[in-house]
Amino acid sequence: MHKIFKLTLAAIALLCAVPVSAQDEGQGVVRRRTNDRNAPKQQDGTQVTERMQNFYTTDNSSVTDADKQWMRVIYRSLDLDKDKNAPLYFPEEPIEGQDNLFRIVMRLLASNTIPAYEYLDGREVFTDQYRIKVRDVLDRFYIPYTDAKGSTEKNPKFDIDPSDVPTNEVLSYFIIERWEFDTRHNRLKPVVEAICPVLHRAGDFGDALKYPMFWVKFSDLRPYLAAQTIFVDDDNNLPTCTYDDFFTLTMYDGDIYKTRNLKNKSMVQLHPDADALKHAQDSIQRRLDDFEKKLWVPSREEVIAAREAKEAAEAGHAKDSTEVKSTTDKTSNTRAAKRSTKRSSKVKEKKPKSIKSSSSSNAARSVRRRK
Repeated sequence: MHKIFKLTLAAIALLCAVPVSAQDEGQGVVRRRTNDRNAPKQQDGTQVTERMQNFYTTDNSSVTDADKQWMRVIYRSLDLDKDKNAPLYFPEEPIEGQDNLFRIVMRLLASNTIPAYEYLDGREVFTDQYRIKVRDVLDRFYIPYTDAKGSTEKNPKFDIDPSDVPTNEVLSYFIIERWEFDTRHNRLKPVVEAICPVLHRAGDFGDALKYPMFWVKFSDLRPYLAAQTIFVDDDNNLPTCTYDDFFTLTMYDGDIYKTRNLKNKSMVQLHPDADALKHAQDSIQRRLDDFEKKLWVPSREEVIAAREAKEAAEAGHAKDSTEVKSTTDKTSNTRAAKRSTKRSSKVKEKKPKSIKSSSSSNAARSVRRRK
């Protein structure tokens, strides 16, 4: 009996020990997955893990080229002087964890975290063959730097003083948009493909010149842009969205300066006249906005709403024409009344001719005859 009791206690202790060891092992596995010491960090200490990178770089992997039925590539210029694009420029200096877009890009390039590609003026190819060296970019645009600790020839890293980053000279950006319609989602949406900082510097004769620096793929930037919060409204000074939201929700205001075409010509080359250029830009944007509306048969409610709007517009037009006609009739009647009044006054003011007596006339004639 005593032996049976001991065996029972030993079995109970063994059963209790197994879950504890399994729990400890499970906790260790979870701890190893989340503890990524090699994950790059932002200046404010935000850590971008490998899982976060995979999430933003493979979120559209389910959509293949076979699913895409239509696509148009649009090049836009984002002028940072516009109010809607101001979040990309401010703050010029890092303040309370807030950093502008160009500083984030330069920090990632200096640490060799993301690649950059050559600006080829309409023939952008994002392959290793056209990948640029960061050292060449820094030398070309006269940005001071020093080799960082741990820098090697295969993995070069650079230290750039924050005051030497020319954020005040990057006054615009070029972006590449892909407007895609795919059968998997049955909708048209713009996707930002790449971003190019544009440096504005005075030329030899004092005129402002633009220098496109390099292209950076938006998919490489997204994990780091999603970790940087910004505020986009002067009435609300809380950072309510991120740079990733700013681009994916198309919160920017950009002018179309080129579309992908066989001749590889810009909009200015195709439409030299300023009015024709503006008309072409508006036409392209209007076709993009109306593309999805023309794909589907409208619902009954939409048909009724469109019919009522058309009838209201026609009724308003008829009312306006009736008012114009009545006003014209009143004006003509007033003018006719004025003319009749003036005519009657002339008749009243007309004096009758004086009638001379026949005797006097005969006397005059008789005198002349006598002479």
